[in-house]
Amino acid sequence: MTAAKLHFREINLVIYFPETGNEGREFEKYGVAYRDRKIGVTQPGPRINLHDVLNEKTVSENYPHTVSYFLDSAGKGEAWAPNYLKTRVVKNKTELFGFLSELGL
Repeated sequence: MTAAKLHFREINLVIYFPETGNEGREFEKYGVAYRDRKIGVTQPGPRINLHDVLNEKTVSENYPHTVSYFLDSAGKGEAWAPNYLKTRVVKNKTELFGFLSELGL
């Protein structure tokens, strides 16, 4: 599997899924990394669980989210342009996990 990324567009948060290491885990226990592009902050440490990211107030208190799946992007800063492959509006974690399942993550 190729490393995948999800962009929570309204809050400008990107979650990075590694190529390996999450096989057989529940979605909430997936090891991920994230970057809050709005304030330019990356999570502390090398990797955290998806559960922790989804419980951040920025995510948990702002549903629905427009979530776009992508593999590659171009540019940096304001010129950053992800190559979206699929987009979905999710109203809660259950819908997000359904989207992840559909994507084969």
